[in-house]
Amino acid sequence: MDEIVKAALKKWPNVPHCVGWLAVDARGDWYMRDERVQAAGAFPQVKGSRITHDKLREFIHRNYEHDADGAWFFQNGPQRVYVELEAAPWVLRVRAPQGADEAAEVQTHSGLPATVSATWIDDAGRLFAETPLGFAVVHPQDMHDASALLEGGTWPAPQPLAFSEMPQRFGYRLSPQAQPR
Repeated sequence: MDEIVKAALKKWPNVPHCVGWLAVDARGDWYMRDERVQAAGAFPQVKGSRITHDKLREFIHRNYEHDADGAWFFQNGPQRVYVELEAAPWVLRVRAPQGADEAAEVQTHSGLPATVSATWIDDAGRLFAETPLGFAVVHPQDMHDASALLEGGTWPAPQPLAFSEMPQRFGYRLSPQAQPR
């Protein structure tokens, strides 16, 4: 967490939380969801405005965390902005080795390096992974490289698991507005 954010939390400890205004999709793209967008429908059916400003995305990434109930948030100064998730808290970007002397590159949508300890396939054919950072979905554009890591034995073989079971099993909430388990 940024030092300026920590200082703001100390200065204004009782700022109300914000819910419904920020979301991350299964590609790791962030979306602002104003009142009009929220009224039009739930995320991800109605996404909102994609955040393209690099500095804002970097600030969100540095201050992205979860609470004890498994709801993910962005700490925006003294205000906690809860995040709607399309699939998982993290989205993995994967690059398989291009040569014998090269290692695979795996990182989250926020640029953090990640290692994969287990994998699952959901009922829609999406690949998910357990990492030390938390549960993740593999970016759809990286499935070719992820398949190479699975076939080569770098990652363990995926087990089938219904998407509806994943949040409870891995301790996260798709919507912070939903009741904790």
